[in-house]
Amino acid sequence: MAKKVVAKKTKKAVTVSDVKKGFEKEIEKGLKAVEKEAVKIRKQADAAVKQADSYIRKNPEKAIAIASGIAAALGAASALIASHSSKKKK
Repeated sequence: MAKKVVAKKTKKAVTVSDVKKGFEKEIEKGLKAVEKEAVKIRKQADAAVKQADSYIRKNPEKAIAIASGIAAALGAASALIASHSSKKKK
């Protein structure tokens, strides 16, 4: 037996299954929107990868210098974090 509830604004009887169907429709709409956005993001990421690849092929020296700088910065940051955490343990 379906439970009926009277909606305040419309004064119509609404069953739980009606509400469930409404939620399911909204969830489907949301999933479709998420899938569309995922496709857009994937296309943007692919374009960025192609652009980066092109830059690296045209400017290998600059790309190596940039990568070395990033690696040095990450190494310094991880060393600071490691030394900071070892001081706390003492």
